[in-house]
Amino acid sequence: MFTRIASALLVAGLLATTAPAAHAQTTAAKAAAAKKAAAAKAAAAKTAAAKAAATKAAAAKAAAAKAAATKAATPVAAPVAPLTESQASAGIKEALNKGIVKAVQFASEPDGFNLNDDIHIPTPPDLDIVKSTVGRLPGMNTLFTQLETQLNRAAEAAAPKAKDIFLNALTNISITDALTLVTSGQTDAATQFLRKSTQQQLISAFHGDIETAIDQVGAGRAYATITNQYNKIPLMTPVNLSLADYTTQKAVDGLFILLANEEAKIRKNPAARTSDILKTVFGR
Repeated sequence: MFTRIASALLVAGLLATTAPAAHAQTTAAKAAAAKKAAAAKAAAAKTAAAKAAATKAAAAKAAAAKAAATKAATPVAAPVAPLTESQASAGIKEALNKGIVKAVQFASEPDGFNLNDDIHIPTPPDLDIVKSTVGRLPGMNTLFTQLETQLNRAAEAAAPKAKDIFLNALTNISITDALTLVTSGQTDAATQFLRKSTQQQLISAFHGDIETAIDQVGAGRAYATITNQYNKIPLMTPVNLSLADYTTQKAVDGLFILLANEEAKIRKNPAARTSDILKTVFGR
């Protein structure tokens, strides 16, 4: 029995001696494994970073090469020569000439004024009170409509006379004026310039023709009938305006509106530049 007890004590002593050593050995192994894992992770991260940097560098190099190729393939635009005075003069005169021909042609056609909302001539504003007073009488509304149509007919009949007056005025555009008009930001700059030099001449030339046309188309008779009815009303201020004066001014205004429209087309729409000089001057 003594022998068994001694053996048990011996085993217990051995276990007590070896346990700390085994524990220390296990802890060291775990630490070594963790250190190895950390080193492997750091190495993998370093490899991934190097690969990303290489990819980024390759992409930048490819982009630079593409940009260089594009730049080399893109033709270098030749510098635009400054507009000469002679080009400006020829361009502005041709633009106006083209606009004049079209404007006069449109205005001279049947219903050129009458059916064009931009230049249609209404009855004079002085007749508004007359219309509100005698318009209820039988046939008077029809008479007002006829008068309005006849005023437009008179303007259409006089319009062709404007062509020569306009074209003659083109010769008075100086080189300096031409350069200023070409480079103006206003789409009707040339039209307004022409208006200053021709408006009074047009009014003088139109007035006699429109006065004659007013009588020929019956506008004078219609106006007389309307105003006679109105002037018979007691206490009313008699109306007696000049239809010829009114219609002449409206006809001249209408021609300049049409001319301004044509000028704007040439300035804004490349398709309207139908000659080399127009393309050179207004396509810059």
